[in-house]
Amino acid sequence: MRVTNYSKKSASYGVPRRQFLNYMAMVSAIPFSSGHLLGKVNTSPKFSAYPFSLGVASGDPEPDGVVIWTKLASDPLELGGNGIDPEPILVKWEVSEDEAFTKVVQQGSEVAGPQLGHSVHVELSGLDSHRWYFFRFHAGSEVSPVGRTRTAPAMNVMPEKMKFAFTSCQHLESGYFNGYPHMQKEDLDIVIHLGDYIYEYAGIDKRVRKHIGKEIESLDEYRQRYSQYRLDEDLQEAHRVFPWLVTWDDHEFDNNYANLISEEEGISPEAFLARRMNAYQAYYEYMPLRKRSFPQGPDMKLYRKCRYGRLANFFVLDTRQYRTDQPNGDRQKPMTGKVFDPSATMLGREQENWLMSGMLKSDATWNVLAQQVMMAALNRGDEKGERYSMDQWPGYEISRRRLLRFFHERKIANPVVLTGDIHLNWVNDLQLDFKDPKSPLVGTEWVGTSMSSAGDGGNFIPEYERAAKQNDFVKWYNSNRGYVSCELTKDHWKTYFRATPYVTRKGAPIETKAVFMIEEGRPGAQLVSKV
Repeated sequence: MRVTNYSKKSASYGVPRRQFLNYMAMVSAIPFSSGHLLGKVNTSPKFSAYPFSLGVASGDPEPDGVVIWTKLASDPLELGGNGIDPEPILVKWEVSEDEAFTKVVQQGSEVAGPQLGHSVHVELSGLDSHRWYFFRFHAGSEVSPVGRTRTAPAMNVMPEKMKFAFTSCQHLESGYFNGYPHMQKEDLDIVIHLGDYIYEYAGIDKRVRKHIGKEIESLDEYRQRYSQYRLDEDLQEAHRVFPWLVTWDDHEFDNNYANLISEEEGISPEAFLARRMNAYQAYYEYMPLRKRSFPQGPDMKLYRKCRYGRLANFFVLDTRQYRTDQPNGDRQKPMTGKVFDPSATMLGREQENWLMSGMLKSDATWNVLAQQVMMAALNRGDEKGERYSMDQWPGYEISRRRLLRFFHERKIANPVVLTGDIHLNWVNDLQLDFKDPKSPLVGTEWVGTSMSSAGDGGNFIPEYERAAKQNDFVKWYNSNRGYVSCELTKDHWKTYFRATPYVTRKGAPIETKAVFMIEEGRPGAQLVSKV
């Protein structure tokens, strides 16, 4: 059930305005200061166990640099400290052209403070464009694993090709992350994660694996949950060998939330925002993000661009934090009533304007939206009537149509939408008017299945089998687990749908279920091959 006792028109959501504004000011002012401002830095720390147990990572590549990340954690599952003394600790870092570190090109130090869970985010600059580098960290006498990362091409360069993979929805209890070992063998420039990196639910017995503790709410609980996920060797290794571009969906905080509204009834705005602040801070601590994404209390600006020369421009979106409430509840409903509210928004005005402005100025061959929920208006109904997901773009139909019309009228070059969330693969042609088979194609949507959520997969799902047949814009559908691999050139885009036959035990093989292509200047997916 959605919250119904807080008016969307009220800035204070059902509590006295002065009380609400005071609370917002309080949580927004909570300091996330670096450790060196709050005490003496320990330059020679001693640890009870290996402090780099959560590995290393990198992300948000630019032509001259990238973010490198680690987090000190001798006992990563300890609730309230990760086994590290609550003091600022000096962490040194090195970047090299070779894995043996005989050609070190940069080095420095950073303070890991308890205020940010002893996480370290180093924003490198001054590196050569479009090349691989290796990096590592030192704390006391301990040395981290060696990470590998790559800078982006120069802004004015047209690379011969790029290759990336995207995935989402990795519910630890549902299964193992069997796609990652296969992803690691691909020659990728970057990995994109579209959300549901963790799940917030309480642990349940008799599943493949079990979450620690109850449904998470406090900062320490969110930290513990991220640590539990990052201890997965396959996930940790994928972070080590590729730079990542990340965004969240709902389960990084709370299922199906919309802006300031919880899925559950009776949640006060104070409790909701306090929990959101905890979730957002933990997300920042555990992800290789730049300071531009630094959380400000219960707010965190995650939408941003990642440019890959003149070949591709990635617009990373946030479809959770700024959306209005789902219309008619958040389930499957007919497209009526509040679905057509002109004030309803999926992105919020500021993010939507940023996206449209960025796409208008883009000179890239491929303009890519890395986002969370399905954009195509998928009718899942039956003989009793049409039904659409109110949590996805069709629940915000005016907002959806405005964006597709923008693609068409402003002649945006090759829009491609990357989508997660739904635990299934879909290939969708995006039409200006989805109810008119002759309507112009304005883009293509690749929907990635889950890494593990919903279990083994590969099963027959009547609702989606029916949907695949009755929506003309659907070119393919698949219910296996896995990930999606994409190869881009200036002339075409090829997409490989990789599937693992099971996740309830480790060691699954990989199978390419289908390959689709888009030709530059010609929207719409073309089938190359399928199993």
